[in-house]
Amino acid sequence: MNILVCISKAPDTTTKIAFKDGDTKFDEANVQYIVNPYDEWYALVRALELKETLGGNVTIINVGSADNDAVIRKALAIGADEAVRIDADPTDAFYVAEQIANYAKDKNFDLVLAGKETINYNGASIGAMIAELMDLPYVSLATKLDMNGNIATIEHDIDGGDEVVECATPLVLSCNKGMAEARIPNMRGIMAARTKPLTVVAANATTPLTSISKFELTPGRTDCKYISADTPEQLIDLLHNVAKVI
Repeated sequence: MNILVCISKAPDTTTKIAFKDGDTKFDEANVQYIVNPYDEWYALVRALELKETLGGNVTIINVGSADNDAVIRKALAIGADEAVRIDADPTDAFYVAEQIANYAKDKNFDLVLAGKETINYNGASIGAMIAELMDLPYVSLATKLDMNGNIATIEHDIDGGDEVVECATPLVLSCNKGMAEARIPNMRGIMAARTKPLTVVAANATTPLTSISKFELTPGRTDCKYISADTPEQLIDLLHNVAKVI
């Protein structure tokens, strides 16, 4: 199988978030970046499992600058065969999706996999956009993927339960928890990643559809107020007049 896996660079979950330039830009100072977990743990690992069972090739693709190369190499160390980096600033979801779709449209990929969302923006929209731009079927929030020839059997989350669908390849899939188990790159994989091909291609002329006006941190935790069990009326008063419903 010929599989394309979309990966994104995301701040480590322990990163202390800050903004600069009037809260219009993310402050990257002292930030440790990782492969977006949904892309790595579920999309990439399942692609590798399919390759190991059925044969084929796994290509990872990323939209970003040369600063992303270290993160791309980590994904190669896990087992991907080759990587493509589209040399562009990932301005918004549509811009990223259009760049990936433009690259992939004539490469005859059987599957295009991505994590269900990134942990920094949580937009969960790029997979659907890629499918639309490539005029391919799309299944979101997939938790299981099995192949029988060119027929994919996919289990995915829906409101109130799970749904199982069958679809012929090529198709686009966003991967959710349950798709695969995370892998840790071993020393052999890390050494091999240094020599695996990483192709840099120029960006396609595309106009982003959105722009960032301002970032804003969520409110921090406030102090807890303890009420004696002997004064329930005080609790009732606080719930009616002080507590905020979110």
